[in-house]
Amino acid sequence: MKLLKLIPDNTNIHFLKWQWPFFISNILLMIASVVLLFTHGLNLGVDFVGGQMIRVTFERSATAPVDALTEAVGKLGYGEPVVQTFGKPNEVSLRMKLPDGTESQPQLADAMAQKITTSVKKTFPDARIDGVDSVSGKVSGELLKTGVLALSLAMVCISIYIWVRFEWQFAAGALFALVQDILLTVGMFSLTQMEFDLNIVAALLTLLGYSLNDKIVVYDRIRENLKKHRRMPMAELLDLSVNETLSRTVVTSLSILIMLVALLLLGPDVIFGFTAAITLGIFIGTYSSIFMSAPILIWLGVKSDSFVQTESAIDRQERLARERGQPQP
Repeated sequence: MKLLKLIPDNTNIHFLKWQWPFFISNILLMIASVVLLFTHGLNLGVDFVGGQMIRVTFERSATAPVDALTEAVGKLGYGEPVVQTFGKPNEVSLRMKLPDGTESQPQLADAMAQKITTSVKKTFPDARIDGVDSVSGKVSGELLKTGVLALSLAMVCISIYIWVRFEWQFAAGALFALVQDILLTVGMFSLTQMEFDLNIVAALLTLLGYSLNDKIVVYDRIRENLKKHRRMPMAELLDLSVNETLSRTVVTSLSILIMLVALLLLGPDVIFGFTAAITLGIFIGTYSSIFMSAPILIWLGVKSDSFVQTESAIDRQERLARERGQPQP
């Protein structure tokens, strides 16, 4: 019985034919993501902005009474809460700033949470408290700096690694593709205003690792073909390399995406943002590995003989002597 192959062995797709349309669309999407970040910003979670977040589910209601809940909690004297639905329509997160003096008196945060949860249960009998998280402003600021630093260092170290293993053109190409993967994923969070917390930073770091592995597979095949086909035009060589790794790239990504889509549809709401970030990131990372990683090498001036060592005069004399069977001097 002949095995079914998702990508046939003789696949020969000319990806570089569409390099400019894809590149222009990528640049436009990256610009749109930056604009969204400056205009809409991110819906930062308690991990990054500090404060208290209480998750509430209204068990006997189809939708959460957001306005009534906002009014009831606002009367407690802790300021205006931010109430947002997440997951199902009857599930909300209630975020508030911590009272003054919490840094020196942590018990104030506990008293605040107790008072709010008691009031919510009393006002809404069907309310179920799913969790209470409290983070001080100082800790949240440190978490935000650490998260940004972790992403930046990861990308720098990845670039250095590829530079050492390949050449600087490969490092620049991988760095551009990784920046695109992260920026478009973050842009999705800005557009949808899903909560951006430490779980999403973990998802972005996971995405960096997966995307890097995907691109190294393509670049490794390009390097092999540069040694084997030195007279082949660069565009044809890149198309050949991408086609040879296409089956591995698509099958690996598709198998992961099937599991992630199942988690999106059936998984718990608490990991919805994490799952959404990895799902979109893997889709974008696969796309950039196929359509962006290779063309960038041409734009950076890589040719089929770019990495062939030049032969010195002495090396040439020794080679000619060996070919003629003469003794070397």
